[in-house]
Parts: sequence; structure tokens; C-alpha cells
Amino acid sequence: MSSASLGKDTRRELPQGWRWVRLGEVCELNPKRPPLERDDDEPTTFVPMECVDAQSGTIIEYRTRPFVEIKKGYTWFAEGDVLFAKITPCMQNGKHAVARELLGGFGFGTTEFHVLRPREKVVSDFIWHYLRQPSLLQDATEHFTGAVGQQRLPQDYLANLTLPLPPLFEQKRIVDALREQMASVEKARAAAEARLEAANAMQFALIRESMHSGKTHKYGLGDCLVEVKNGVGDDWAKHPVLGATRAGLAPAKETIGKTPERYKLVDPTTVFYNPMRILLGSIAMVDEGDPTGITSPDYVVVKGRPGLLDTRWFYYWFRSVEGAHLIDSLSRGAVRERILFKRLAKSEIEVPDYKAQLSVSHQLKNTRNLVESIAQERREFDALPSALVRRALDGAT
Repeated sequence: MSSASLGKDTRRELPQGWRWVRLGEVCELNPKRPPLERDDDEPTTFVPMECVDAQSGTIIEYRTRPFVEIKKGYTWFAEGDVLFAKITPCMQNGKHAVARELLGGFGFGTTEFHVLRPREKVVSDFIWHYLRQPSLLQDATEHFTGAVGQQRLPQDYLANLTLPLPPLFEQKRIVDALREQMASVEKARAAAEARLEAANAMQFALIRESMHSGKTHKYGLGDCLVEVKNGVGDDWAKHPVLGATRAGLAPAKETIGKTPERYKLVDPTTVFYNPMRILLGSIAMVDEGDPTGITSPDYVVVKGRPGLLDTRWFYYWFRSVEGAHLIDSLSRGAVRERILFKRLAKSEIEVPDYKAQLSVSHQLKNTRNLVESIAQERREFDALPSALVRRALDGAT
């Protein structure tokens, strides 16, 4: 699909009074800076990329710097301009905002922004909502120019972009309606986030309680864990490739390597981790109800030895404060230190009686279902804003 036709579906009739326009017709792109009267030492608004929040698409912090330091070599914008991140991955992530509350009505930002200045009878927030649509941002990735690591979205892509534009009063009505709807969504999302944090805290509270509510035993991890070393063999293609992240189990980001038969099987219940990223918390577990998968041969894959260590109990302990202390003690202070099973096996762990582990493990399974239910609710809230914008652009707000 060419950039000139993006967003324009001639089979869809627009509501009465709406019209198809090119973005370059209704916005001035990267306007030239006029002469600015300001003392060199006077504070001036400065917006680096890190001050734009990708989740909300707002400027979360307005910094100031002396005018003399930023009047040359930086992107200039004025009150009400739309800032559009042109670099990857900021562009895909939604780091686009409307500039407001600028000192003296103007400011500067890093050169990684395109600036769009809506013309008469065009509302900045309407353009902003349109540009933050996930489908548009995904399409834009196919139009990057420049070398890998320095790719940018060209200005002409935005200039030729088409959008359905309603009359001015309708733009304002849509923006006001979306503002109220987004506020309600964010309130509900924040409530789900609080419940999710409480549910996660409950899991680790169960681990702590089990450590202090009865008799415990101390084992070497090499005695109570069994390492999975063998590759899955020719059956590798039957299974999804899984990875370990700070959030736990996730599809692997990397494509499968040249020797897929060496990938390790991770079935319920199995714990595995990235030995190069364990300091960042990249630990995962395939639990009951999860599909059996395979993971990189470079990952460490373990199971608890029955009668000594329950795998699920160990997983949550490993991700708890106690587990973090153990990992820190094994890292030897090196950021890129690998913690392979041989090193892990030399450590000791204090655990409750096996029956007590199984009891807590059952409770952890139930709380995991609760956590996943709340997490799914939060994902639905995350998807709502883009759905609301789509409806608005169809004239259905």
C-alpha cells in the first residue's frame, strides 16, 4: 500500500460534511522558525524524546534550558503543534504529543521529531488521535529510510497521508468525547493495575509465609533440581518457541536458530531462564494449562525433584526477594555474567516440608489464574483507546 492511499477507503462513504484530505493540505510540516526575540539567558521550553510518554501520548515533563543553548540545531515548535516521533522504535511506540504550556508560546525539541502545525479549521488533538492509530504506525514502519540504527520516517510520508476530516465543530465534539472516554478507560485501567499488583504481591506473600510457618530443610540446588539438557530432536516443529522475560513466560522474540533439534523441551511444569539476562529477572515457567514449547539451547531448563522441591513453589521463590538475593550473590558483580546450572547447583536453598510446598503450590496455581484474569482485563483496557479512535474516525462517536 502506498503512503498516498493509506487510510483512504473509497468504498466507505464518509458522514455528511466529512471529506478526504491529505495531511499536507491541512497541516504545515516542519515549519521554519521565525526570528525569536528572547534574551540568551532566558529559560526556554525543551522537550527531549524521553519526556514523551508512549502510553498516554503526552509530554510528562517540560524541561527548561537557556535560550542560547537550544536556539540552534534543535527542532522548533509552537503552542498547539503536534510532535511526531520520526525514529524507530519511538515512532511505533506512540511517542507523539501535542505541545502545550510552552514558555512564551514556543519551545525546542530533539531533531527526532517531525512538527505538524494544523491550519485553520483543524484541531490539533484530532490530528494527534489519527496519527497514533496502531495500524497507521505499523504501516509507517515500511517507509523508513536510512541505515539500520538510524532509520527515520520521511516527511513526504506524512504529507501524502490521507485522512477523513469532519467539519471543525465535529472535530471538537469528537475530541471532547474521546477525552471523556479516555479518562474513564484510564481510571478503569489503573484500578485493574492496582488489583494486579495486589495479586502478584499475594503470590510472594505465600512464599514468605511458607518459609516461616513450619519446619524447613536446607538442600543444595544441585540435589533438588534436575537439569533438562537434551534437545527435543526432530519434533521441534510441533511446538511454539518460548522465551523468558521479566514478566515471565512469553513467545520468543528471536527466530529459531540453525540447529532447531537442539532446542530444549519445556512442558508443564518446567522452569527456565536466560543465563545472560537472569540479573534482569528473565525467568519463566510453563505451568499446567500452558502449551508445551521449546526454548533456546542456551537457556537453563530445570524441574524440581519430586519429594524434595515442588517446581511451582521454586519458580515463585526464584522470582521473589530471596531468589533475587541468591542471583545477586552468584553474579559476582559482572553485568553480563552468565549463571549456568553448574553455578546455580552449588548454592543452597531453605525450603518448607514437601507437603507444605505442595499446599502452597496449589494456592499459587489459583492465584496465577486470578493474575492472568486481571492481566487479560488490563490488556482489554489497553486496546480500548485505539478502538474508540477508530469508531470516532468512522463518525460513530
